[in-house]
Amino acid sequence: MLKVRLIPSLLLRNGRCVKGVSFNNHRDVGNPITAAKVYEAQGADELLFLDIDATDGGRKALLRIVTQTAEQCFMPLTVGGGIRSVTDMRTLLRVGADKIAINSAAFERPALIKEGADEFGSQCIVVSIDHVTGKNDGVGTVITKNGTNKTDTSVVDWAVEVEDLGAGEILLTSIDHDGRRNGYATDTVRAVSDAVNIPVIASGGAGELNDFVLAITKGHASAVAAASLFHFTDQSVIKVHSFMKQAGLDVRIS
Repeated sequence: MLKVRLIPSLLLRNGRCVKGVSFNNHRDVGNPITAAKVYEAQGADELLFLDIDATDGGRKALLRIVTQTAEQCFMPLTVGGGIRSVTDMRTLLRVGADKIAINSAAFERPALIKEGADEFGSQCIVVSIDHVTGKNDGVGTVITKNGTNKTDTSVVDWAVEVEDLGAGEILLTSIDHDGRRNGYATDTVRAVSDAVNIPVIASGGAGELNDFVLAITKGHASAVAAASLFHFTDQSVIKVHSFMKQAGLDVRIS
């Protein structure tokens, strides 16, 4: 049985960490490399870098950040944002990424998932699925292009398809809950987790320690990601790991 993973998430813009609410109103929250060092020191299982800056300058900043983080930290790094080809994936893997997260490009051209899995292995390909609560199957509808493009696709149907195409993991983010610290979208997390056989990372909404536990026990997620809770409260990876351990979850304690 795999241990439950705790994954801090860092959104990047212009080489800086930012955080918003429901994918809007982002504000600067610090230096990403400094944050990465803190999270590793606290025993984070992995780190997630998501670049929301699609400019050429943003891409150069992302490569620099991943390179420097990989040189100074040893936890696995998942990197996403603006990745549209196997070449983009290879570039990030060469500078230190361990996994690649793809989102809108995968939805627009699902073959990209299979191409990445065939080239680097399914374990390397994380499909990021953003969603809002909708009529589709009662649990959620897929949203792409950083929360700006509404689709008619059921989040469960898309999750099943990405698994069939070779994805090794799903990062499931609720736009409704993102940055609001009101708990994960547990019903949607459970619906997706129960529909696929690959790990699902619950993301969006962690506001208190028990939210992490509920995402696993009620949502059936394999891992939990969080950002605002670490940026804007006094909670830490150490405190969350300890609480999850006391709640009976099988977590890795450094």
